[in-house]
Amino acid sequence: MTGHLGELLRDVTGLALSTADVERAVRERMQLLGIRERADYAPLPATAEFEALVDLVVVPESWMLRDAAVFQEALRFVRRRMGVRPVRILSLPCAGGEEAYSMALTLLEAGIPATRCRIDAVDLSGAAIARAREGRYTRNAFRTADLSFRDRWFTRVGDEYLVDDALRAYIRFSQGNLFALSVPEPRYDLVFCRNLLIYFDEPTRIRAAEALDAVLEDDGLLLSGSAEAPAFCRHGFAPQSARVGFALRKAARIAASGPAVARRARRAVPPLPVAAPPRRTLPPAPVPTAQPRDLLAQARQEADAGRLQEAETTCRALLARQPDHAEAWFLLGMISEAAGRPQAAAEHWRRCVYLDPDQYEALCSLALLHERLGAPRAGGSRRRPRRRRGARAAGRGCTALHTGRDRDRRSGAS
Repeated sequence: MTGHLGELLRDVTGLALSTADVERAVRERMQLLGIRERADYAPLPATAEFEALVDLVVVPESWMLRDAAVFQEALRFVRRRMGVRPVRILSLPCAGGEEAYSMALTLLEAGIPATRCRIDAVDLSGAAIARAREGRYTRNAFRTADLSFRDRWFTRVGDEYLVDDALRAYIRFSQGNLFALSVPEPRYDLVFCRNLLIYFDEPTRIRAAEALDAVLEDDGLLLSGSAEAPAFCRHGFAPQSARVGFALRKAARIAASGPAVARRARRAVPPLPVAAPPRRTLPPAPVPTAQPRDLLAQARQEADAGRLQEAETTCRALLARQPDHAEAWFLLGMISEAAGRPQAAAEHWRRCVYLDPDQYEALCSLALLHERLGAPRAGGSRRRPRRRRGARAAGRGCTALHTGRDRDRRSGAS
């Protein structure tokens, strides 16, 4: 029965769910409903119970202004785009609304009113949409070093923060599925779709890229997670510049702009092979005068641009000089996962956690990777590490690398 439910859940969410993911969700729902026999639990799609089951395998989590550079890039695009009609923005998956509200406050503080820019925020999870509409957030949603924006646009109510109505005015929240979106008229000028494709298999990535191509204007902009930009670039997109690897245009549009632009785009994010490449050891790049922080910044830039081999070489050069550099091990894990080497990624993240036991993103990355591979993990439920370590990380903030992905944002094909 779980096998059949697993197939239904995969069909609806698009997620590459493991048997363990499905088993945990089914057990939790059966226990809550007081059902003892597995044969008695058979929810059908489009029912309230099936939606409740979906909410358990889709666990969206994000935070305000995550990756500030993304919102600044979006703002630059909106300013260039403003004209006769309002600029249309899509945030998908929107999780609990953090991304949409972050874009709204970015627009508001730039002096762009809600009448000139509209945000549609869509997620597969009904529970996530309900939280987004309510607009109440705990400290865990505020992890950046500068929290002055929280004082301006959120009101403290007990231990929570309530979003200001001025931000709500920009956004329309709705429950929906990426693969069932109708093509709007006009289409979206700007689409946020970050850290979703990393949970899909290759055929589903192709479907996702096609669905986003259909709803995005031909000269629009797609903001992706840096780790999944190569996947988009295999299926119809290309970076708008070598400087920003996560900001993508339709490849056909870039090609029409001229050969020089197209060549720069191709160099910026080279397509990764579908099959995982064989693991090999890259020689460290000797940079005797570079400081570790400079090497780390260089590796991040290379990874952002999709130059994964160069980023790995730079990371190893850093680690050859400073073997106990936890952030370098974390970045090396992200690069390995993006290159299709999950076992190497797990090894690097374990080294990171050994050196820095409170490295929240590495902890979450390991937990999610183990679940995706169907491996057992100490500590039981996947929710426990996020709550325990997330509470500890909330006060100090998490390192937000451009090459990072949303560790706990298990939002499906929203």
